Amino acid sequence: MGFNVFTSLARLSSPFRATASTRMSASHSGAAAAALAAASAANIPASAQKATVAAGCFWGVEHEYRKHFAGKGLYDARVGYIGGDTSSPSYRAVCSGATGHAEATQITFDPEQISYRQLIEFFYKMHDPTTKNQQGNDRGSQYRSGIFYHDAEQEKIAREVTAQANEQWWKGKIVTEILPAKQWWDAEDYHQLYLINNPDGYVCASHYVRSFPDLK
Repeated sequence: MGFNVFTSLARLSSPFRATASTRMSASHSGAAAAALAAASAANIPASAQKATVAAGCFWGVEHEYRKHFAGKGLYDARVGYIGGDTSSPSYRAVCSGATGHAEATQITFDPEQISYRQLIEFFYKMHDPTTKNQQGNDRGSQYRSGIFYHDAEQEKIAREVTAQANEQWWKGKIVTEILPAKQWWDAEDYHQLYLINNPDGYVCASHYVRSFPDLK
């Protein structure tokens, strides 16, 4: 499989490159954000649902969902690993491509405020689902595009939205995999809320919201 050594090394080292002043600022803002996220996660009701997607570097995916759905029914968004066959994978192991995992984001949401369909439509707007095992300069199976459904209704919606997006937005080029959500592994703590804690951190060039018309 492909593997971009320079991009991957930059990403592996990026949490440690900040200056002292940046670290102090990031520490304060990150601590506040982490406290808010923890408080939110602690108050998640039993009626909440989960959506799990992979769209390349999970830092940007989590950040885009938080920015777009904050205050609109998003309870939490965590980054982690799914789709592989190794227990408790580390970030370095996943970046090697050897574990079979994808970098992914698991969104916990209020289905009364956000629909699963909205989350999947947003997924197809905020990354490039046409590049196999690649997002921007990041190459490798860990950067693949995927939807990991949690029940039959989610599978139905994921396949319907994928077919519509493929026809109306992406000209028949979507390569996103649609699979049942199996074992989820949280990523290491420093990956959570990464771009809040490190506002100058690495952002994949493919992670931005496209101005597509509504799906029909």
